[in-house]
Amino acid sequence: MTHTRHAFDEQLEDLNRRLLLFGSFVEAMLDKAMRALITQDATLAREVVASDDVADDMDLEIEQMCVRLLALQQPMAGDLRFIASVMKVIADIERIGDYSKDIAKAAISLANDEYFKPLVDIPLMGDRVRHMLRLALQALVTHNLDIVEEVLSLDSGVDVLWKQVRKDVEKIIQERPEVVHQAISLIMVARYLERIGDHIENIGERVRYTETGK
Repeated sequence: MTHTRHAFDEQLEDLNRRLLLFGSFVEAMLDKAMRALITQDATLAREVVASDDVADDMDLEIEQMCVRLLALQQPMAGDLRFIASVMKVIADIERIGDYSKDIAKAAISLANDEYFKPLVDIPLMGDRVRHMLRLALQALVTHNLDIVEEVLSLDSGVDVLWKQVRKDVEKIIQERPEVVHQAISLIMVARYLERIGDHIENIGERVRYTETGK
């Protein structure tokens, strides 16, 4: 029995490592996508688009690992909630990867345009959601509910920035209709970042469920 539990614990540790690797990979995608947007680097943006297939493969690999653990180990209580939460969390991480790819596509389309104003709030949104993602993954693997509360509090700031970007860009569209294409692309980027924040909030809620059952 002790040997069986030891083997199971090792498999859970491996699951933790793969989850963190997946999260780090997607965080890097988001970082590159934002840098590509800010510096108008189409080559870097294309790297992000190409890396989405790798993220999808990592998602599938972790899902299959969770299924094997559920089928062969029949985990109980907290271990069961953790594995179930990982299956939910990887879906959120995969969507963050998709949004990162969408930001990269926007960067490609805007690479040859001169921005009608310096980007300020959108990069702030990007920095905040990347920080949130790192914290959420840390909370999941360390079972730390205090970090969860920090993640959830940070999301409100992302929402405030999203509303400000939307307000500013809508005003610019009214005043300068000739930049409407660029303005719409940037407002969509801000929307993607806001949605990324929501997915990270989901991860935080899953950590809370894992630890409390609620």
